[in-house]
Amino acid sequence: MSFFKKQPVEDPFASIKEAQQIYREGVTTLRDIIAPEAMEITFNYIRLGNYFIRSFFVLSYPRYLYTEWLSPVINFDVTMDTSLYIYPINTQDVMKKLKTQVGRLESRAAMEAEKGMVRDPQLETAYEDIETLRDLLQKGESKLFHFALYFTVYAKSKEELEENTKRLESALNSQLVYVKQSNLQQEQGFDSCLPMAKDKLKITHNMDTGALSTCFPFISSELTSNSGILYGINRHNNGLILFDRFELENANSVVLAKSGAGKSYAVKLEILRSLMFGTEVIVIDPENEYEQLCKAVGGSYLSISLNSPKRINPFDLPVLSNKEEGRDALRSNVITLHGLMSLILGKMNAKDDDVMDKALIETYASKGITADPATHHLKPPTMEDLQKVLMSITGGEELAMEIRKFTTGSFAGLFNEQTNIELNKQMIVFSTRDLEEELRPIAMYIILNYIWNKVKSDIRRRILVIDESWYFLKYPDSAQFIFSIAKRSRKYYLGLTTISQDVEDFLGSPYGKAIVTNSSLSLLLKQHPAAVDMVAKTFNLTEAEKYLLLNAEVGEGLFFAGLNHVAIATVPSYSEDMLVTTNPKQLEEMAKDEAEED
Repeated sequence: MSFFKKQPVEDPFASIKEAQQIYREGVTTLRDIIAPEAMEITFNYIRLGNYFIRSFFVLSYPRYLYTEWLSPVINFDVTMDTSLYIYPINTQDVMKKLKTQVGRLESRAAMEAEKGMVRDPQLETAYEDIETLRDLLQKGESKLFHFALYFTVYAKSKEELEENTKRLESALNSQLVYVKQSNLQQEQGFDSCLPMAKDKLKITHNMDTGALSTCFPFISSELTSNSGILYGINRHNNGLILFDRFELENANSVVLAKSGAGKSYAVKLEILRSLMFGTEVIVIDPENEYEQLCKAVGGSYLSISLNSPKRINPFDLPVLSNKEEGRDALRSNVITLHGLMSLILGKMNAKDDDVMDKALIETYASKGITADPATHHLKPPTMEDLQKVLMSITGGEELAMEIRKFTTGSFAGLFNEQTNIELNKQMIVFSTRDLEEELRPIAMYIILNYIWNKVKSDIRRRILVIDESWYFLKYPDSAQFIFSIAKRSRKYYLGLTTISQDVEDFLGSPYGKAIVTNSSLSLLLKQHPAAVDMVAKTFNLTEAEKYLLLNAEVGEGLFFAGLNHVAIATVPSYSEDMLVTTNPKQLEEMAKDEAEED
C-alpha cells in the first residue's frame, strides 16, 4: 500500500496580495494624520503628543446658583473643553420617591419631638425643600434632571498645567462650586469632554429646571440682546452680536485701530443700520469718507470751507425749554468761546483771559442778550462785533488785532457771518477736508459747539460721530470740550462715537483716557505693535487678546459692551459694502462699471 503526500496548491496571486499588503501598510491615512504621536496616561493627567491634559468633574454645588456663575470659566484665556450632560427624570417616579422621603422626614421629626430633643434645622430645611419641589413638579412648573459637568484643560508644560488647574479650582471654589480631578479616571474624563456625547464618568447631581438654567454655558461669551442693530459676528461661537447702545449706562462709543484696519467702515455700517431704526446721525468728517453714504440715504452733506456758502456763527445760543438750563446757556457758551479763542490766539495769559471774558459778555450785551432766556432768541453777535468791543476795552487792542484775520483778513467770512444751515435731515455730515490745516481744528470746534447747542435745544435719539478725534486732543481746550460732551451726552439722548487711528496720542492724553472710561461701548480693531501695550493696559487685555489685535484681519477685533467683551468680525451685505467702502481699488472698479453702464 502506497501513500502519497498531498502537495499544497500554490496561490498564483500570493505575490500580488503580499505586494498590496505592503503597499497598504506604507500608505498614510487620515487617522495617521490626526492621531497624536503618543499617548501617556498617568494618575492625574494625560500626555497627548506635546500637550498635557487634565480632566475635572464638579463634586458639589451650593444651595443657590446665580445666572452667570460659569462666566469666569468661559472667559479663561486657556484652551479648555467643557461638557454638560443632562438626563431627564420621569416626574411620576420622582414624585413617588419624594413622597417616601417626606414620610421618613416626618417620622424622624416626630420621634425626636417625643424624645424632647432640640429641633434639627437641617431636617427642617430638607423637609421644606422637598415640599417646595413637590409643589413645583405637581403644577408642571419644573422638572428634575440628572446633571453632570466636566472640564478638560490643556497646557504645553506641566508647570502651565498646574497653573491652569489652580485658576480653574480657585474660580469655581470661590463660588462654592467644588471640583475634583478625575484621578485614576483621566482617560474617561478626557473621553467625556470629547464631542462624542459619551459620558464615561457618570458623576451626576439632581437639579430642577431653575437650577439647571443657571448652568447655560454661553452667558458671557454671548453678547447679544433682544433689541438693537447687528454689529458683527461673534468669533467665539459664530453667533450674532446684536446690541442697542442706548440701553447701556451711556450710549458713548470709542473706536481705536491702526490706519486701514476698518474703523470708519465699521462705524458706517453702524450708522446705516441705526438709520433704519429712526436714529438721527451727525458726523464730523475730516476726509470726505461719509459723502457717498450720506447722499445714498438722502442726508445733508455740508462742506465747511472758505469757498463754501455754508456758514456757522460760533456765537449762536441754544434755545432751551428748561428755565434753569436756559439761565446757564449764556455762561456756558461764553466758556466755550473762551476755548475757541484759545485755539485761535494760542494760550492767553491771565490778563488777556480776563479781558476776553469781559469782552465776550459785552459783545452779547451789545445785541441785547443777557442771562435772561427770554433774550436768547435775539440775533446773536458775530466775530466782528467781538473785535469792535475788544478795540473799545483797555488792554484789548492786541487781541482785536489778532482776530482781524477772521473778520477782514484772509479768513474773513468763514466764522464771521450768521448761521445759514439747519439740522433737518436724519443724517448730516460736516466735511472739513477742504479747510486749511490751520483752520481745521478751529472749524471742528465751532461745528461741534453748534451741534451740541442743537442737541440741547431738541432732545431726540442721536448719534454724533467724530472721526479722527485725535485732532481735538492735541489742544487742551478742545479736548476738555469733547470730554464734557461725553459726560453729559446721556442726559440729552445722545451717543458720542469717537474714532482715532493715532492710538498713542489718544490714550496718552488724560482726556482721551477719560473719554474711554465714559464710554460703555468700545471697538478695538487691528493695532500697531508700538501701541498694543498701551491699549492692553487701558482695557485690561490678556496676552491672548493682545495677540488677537496684532494679527486680526481687516474688520476684526474686540467688541466691548459694559463689562463683557467678545471677538468680533464686521460682516456687511453686498449692498451695504457698496455704500460704505472706502477701498480705492474697489471704488475705481465701481466707477468703471458705472461708466460702462452709461
